[in-house]
Amino acid sequence: MNPVSTETLCSVCIANYNGNEVIEDCLRSVFAQDCNFPFEVIVHDDASTDGSMDIVRERYPMVKVIASEENVGFCISNNRMVEIAAGQNILLLNNDTVLFPDALRTLHEHTARRTDAGIVGLSQYDICTKKLIDMGSLCDLFLNPIPNLDSARLDVAMVCGACLWISKGLWIELGGLPAWFGSLAEDMHLCTLARLRGHPVQVLPTSGFFHHIGKSLGGGRVLDDNRLVTNISRRVLSERNKSRVIILTYPAPILLFVLPIHLLFLVFEGALLSLIKWDRDLFFDIYLSCLQSLWHQREILFQLRREIQAERTINCRSFLYPFQIIPYKLKLLYRHGLPDFKRK
Repeated sequence: MNPVSTETLCSVCIANYNGNEVIEDCLRSVFAQDCNFPFEVIVHDDASTDGSMDIVRERYPMVKVIASEENVGFCISNNRMVEIAAGQNILLLNNDTVLFPDALRTLHEHTARRTDAGIVGLSQYDICTKKLIDMGSLCDLFLNPIPNLDSARLDVAMVCGACLWISKGLWIELGGLPAWFGSLAEDMHLCTLARLRGHPVQVLPTSGFFHHIGKSLGGGRVLDDNRLVTNISRRVLSERNKSRVIILTYPAPILLFVLPIHLLFLVFEGALLSLIKWDRDLFFDIYLSCLQSLWHQREILFQLRREIQAERTINCRSFLYPFQIIPYKLKLLYRHGLPDFKRK
């Protein structure tokens, strides 16, 4: 059901950009939810050019629509939706996802049982193969997400921003998504920030959602022949934003150890890939641009870091609980070999 009232318990916020192939399946799954509480649906359109918003307006007139005249990115899109949301809780939902029928009920019941539900996610499945992708993610020390496949492990480092549940009060406390991130790792930043302030980040394995892997931003997926394919634009955003999260959120004793190694690994990885692929642009476009961006923003980053660390309530041991020591990129290299890079 979806009656919108002042007692709305949940606002489903869907960021859309050129999603004419997926948006209807997403909305159909939302309005088919098996739950007995009122919720609303908000769609922010990021200046789409494919007619996807015509589908929303014509077939789902009950949806609140925010139509942006310019492309502002995932973070700003979600911040705008949450700002007008009437729900006590927020579900950030990608336009290329399909919810299980009991997803909203499962999330709401979990929240109702706890005074501090923190950030909550669901099991994520590949929509094409129906295989489990993860139940939230752990991380290595360099913030590469490691899929959690243990249904007994509820506490994780992060849950995917494609389906992320959070109370509006906690969202406001954390400041929402960092608008200057653009896209990628914004969910990692939000989850890490929540954990720093003592709020749990958990996954509920009893429900889930299907996801078009690699549909958004391209790349980041394993092909049928076991090759890993990624997109240069995606890697640029990923390496830059993960580095920002490390600088902003890691407690000082951990940062002093991890950051120099992380930066050296970026240089080494970029040089090695460029040499093996015989493509010098890989080093300059991805790795050098990341280092240059961090250097140019160093004063802003460390000012923000001081503000964030002043609010930290957990110790280093608690912070490291969902981390693993072995770099996840080494495991990927062993399983899939060097990734193929697409220009677009």
